[in-house]
Amino acid sequence: MGINFAGLTEPENVELSDLNGKSVAIDAYNTIYQFLSSIRQPDGRPLHDSQGRVTSHLSGILYRTANLIEAGIEPAFVFDGDYHELKADTIKERRDRRDKAEKEWEEAIEEGDMEKAYSKAQQTSRMTPEISSSSKELIEYLGLPIVQAPGDGEGQCAYMCTKGDVWASASQDFDSLLFGAPILVRNITITGRRKVPGRDLYREVKTEIIHLSDFLDSLGVTREQLVDMAILMGTDFNPGIRGIGPKRGLSLIKKHGDLESVLSYIDEEIPEYQEIRDIFLGELSTTDDYDVTVEEVDRDAVMDMLKSYDFSPVRIESALDRIEKSRTSNKAKRSQKTLDSWF
Repeated sequence: MGINFAGLTEPENVELSDLNGKSVAIDAYNTIYQFLSSIRQPDGRPLHDSQGRVTSHLSGILYRTANLIEAGIEPAFVFDGDYHELKADTIKERRDRRDKAEKEWEEAIEEGDMEKAYSKAQQTSRMTPEISSSSKELIEYLGLPIVQAPGDGEGQCAYMCTKGDVWASASQDFDSLLFGAPILVRNITITGRRKVPGRDLYREVKTEIIHLSDFLDSLGVTREQLVDMAILMGTDFNPGIRGIGPKRGLSLIKKHGDLESVLSYIDEEIPEYQEIRDIFLGELSTTDDYDVTVEEVDRDAVMDMLKSYDFSPVRIESALDRIEKSRTSNKAKRSQKTLDSWF
């Protein structure tokens, strides 16, 4: 899980339809984890086929991508490459947390506590090679661009957004802002009524837009200072300083100016801080070897693939009809808009 600045910003809430005509670079792993976490059976088990293969991610990719295209949004899915060595501790921590949650899920099942079981199961999602490869296969058959990042996928999303090849970077995390994405879109695939984990409470999740320039202005800091704040709080590349959250981090940076001064003031050390700065501020490994052109849907390939995973042919056809109908309609609208611009 990346950095969380939620308490410091008032994002612009929008409907998906407000993003008609926009292209977004989606942090694929982040989004697939959402599907694996949220699309589950009542006891917490992920959806699976008769062979025991997990299908939650494929369901999310098909139906929620159809929602995006229906709204006039064209996504490009960006997949992580090799993780930075400084991320090793975070990877291990996530693995340990999943292992612990799996044991607690099993205990909840034995106790018959389905609410607890579901909550714990959501924390057990794993990105296996099969899940990754089947996700890419389905995305390709849907005619959607796939970008293979050499390193951090969210950094690649931000890079594509900075270049103007996509309108925004889409992720649940705020790391795209640290990487310099001019526009971040959150909750693009999980809108609607969602249960609050561990509580008998539901909340309405809306798509959010955050403009980096407006965010920095509202905080009264530079992007460099925002990165320093994040390092104090803890990122995927370092654990941060205990007791420093968004508000205290902001206060310290605004008062003392930069990370070095804050560390001196609180008498703490973050040995790798300059290397972490460099990751966010320009030395991340990215690639220009990508194409965000949208291709036609290969209906037969989608049908064959998803039927092999026990998907209902009727539901597959319905989703594909929605996608193709929406693309035809959206293309006609864009053509008409271009024509109108001449008069």
